[in-house]
Amino acid sequence: MKQIAKAFNLVWRCSHKALTLKILYTVIQSVLPLCNLYLLKLLVDEVTQLIGNESVGQEVAGAWLMMPLAVVTIAFCSLFLLNRLITTLSNLNNDILQQRLVDYVSNIIHTQSAKLDMAYYDNPDYHDTFHRAQQEATYRPMQVINNLLGTAGAILSIAGVTVLVVSWSWEVLLLMIVSILPSFFVKLAKSKRIYAFRRATTQLSRRSNYFSALLTGYLSAKEVRAFGLAPMLTKRFVGVRAMLVSKILKISRWIAACDALCALLETMALLAVIVILTTETVAGTMTIGSFVMIFEAFRRGQGYMNALVTGISGIYDNRLFLNNLFEFLELKPKIVSPAVAQKFPEVVERVDFEHITFAYPPNTENGRRVDVLKDFSLMAKRGTITHITGENGYGKTTLLKLMLRLYDPDEGRITINGIDIKEFDLNDLRRGVSAVFQDYMRYYFTAGENVRMGYVEQMEQGDEADDSLRMTEALRQSGAEKIMQRLPEGLGTMLGRMFDKGEELSMGQWQRIALARQLYRQAQVLVFDEPMAWMDVESRKAFRAHLEELKENHVVILISHLED
Repeated sequence: MKQIAKAFNLVWRCSHKALTLKILYTVIQSVLPLCNLYLLKLLVDEVTQLIGNESVGQEVAGAWLMMPLAVVTIAFCSLFLLNRLITTLSNLNNDILQQRLVDYVSNIIHTQSAKLDMAYYDNPDYHDTFHRAQQEATYRPMQVINNLLGTAGAILSIAGVTVLVVSWSWEVLLLMIVSILPSFFVKLAKSKRIYAFRRATTQLSRRSNYFSALLTGYLSAKEVRAFGLAPMLTKRFVGVRAMLVSKILKISRWIAACDALCALLETMALLAVIVILTTETVAGTMTIGSFVMIFEAFRRGQGYMNALVTGISGIYDNRLFLNNLFEFLELKPKIVSPAVAQKFPEVVERVDFEHITFAYPPNTENGRRVDVLKDFSLMAKRGTITHITGENGYGKTTLLKLMLRLYDPDEGRITINGIDIKEFDLNDLRRGVSAVFQDYMRYYFTAGENVRMGYVEQMEQGDEADDSLRMTEALRQSGAEKIMQRLPEGLGTMLGRMFDKGEELSMGQWQRIALARQLYRQAQVLVFDEPMAWMDVESRKAFRAHLEELKENHVVILISHLED
């Protein structure tokens, strides 16, 4: 029940008004069919009496106007109209609540994902947890509410049917209950098997998604075609899907066989009820109206019992799958801001790496520890360009990640002006240290937005004068000025071919946009990770000149290969 309460609270926080209306509509929709049944009985009985009355039968055309038939007819039709209107309003409210819930839960997942440590991304178990949460999150909470309210509505309806049926025949009520029990146990077993299947095949499902993304994605499109990878990737996708399909079809066949047996039992119960009611009607102990009411009550009762079974098994089913969502939401970051943070220096004079030892998690391979950095020390000062060079795998980019506290070192510490970076607020630290990674992002936004992504707080404040100054300096220092001049709409040009009117850039041009994004931040510490990898000779010379300019007021760290 703990997970169910969490789900209810989640939907309530999303939209308490829509949830309240949903509860109200459920209650009304549970009561109206019972009223409809009773009015149907009265209508049939009134018509039966008119048929048996010869004087009235001679004036059939106007018979329906006679009281109380007219009252019953108007009430029956009014109830029909009310039921349709309530159903329409309920469907509209459900759509509103569902869409709001999708946005609300997606926002929760995005927020949770963004605040977790980078270390989680190195763990396959995290990707499994995230995949399960992402798959189920946007609709499972709504299903829980539907199941809860469906169960409550079914109980109300069953209570009403019980009152109608038991006064005439307790055998009919007993048949209604007994016929539906097998279906209840089948649905519980189905939920358990499907949950176990999906949890056990999470990695297979992620693999099939990965192969599909490689076959259809923009970033992989060039190599897939250049190296003729499509047949191989398709074969692997089909192979993984075949394993998944064979497992789920085995469960589906078992469920189908059980459902067929349940249908046979329900049909036998229906036959027995028809025999009982026909016998009593022919014997004269039951009116035709009562026959219709009890027979319809039984059929609807079976439907309500099925709804009850579906609701209860659905609660059980969704409770299992909700574990995936809440398991993900309960993950906690280990790298957090201190309770009382030091103020980040307005002027950074030096950055020190002191005896840093670090290994990515999991930090062992074949039983031995694999350190990326071992007792590494370095000092970077304002007024100089500090070069970090080395071969691939040397740990150069790792230093940048440690400096931004995407990871924390296993041993040693990093200080800024002698203060351990763990004593700074994370947001302040990352505002004060601006970095461009060698695997920089290409945002399919406008050119101006691509640059302003380097300091979104400034972009959201809308200070046009400051923005203009920052933009001019960032474009000049990164060498991206000429790129903007060539774009058809300048800073307003959409970049990339993902959306309409997009302009694709070369890798070198994208890199200079990424550099402009870093420099737009105007941070005290600037770290460049392979910034000239895609530059031509002239661009490299110009960029080195800008670095000489930047070092006067910044701590500049340049990460590069030996030949740079």
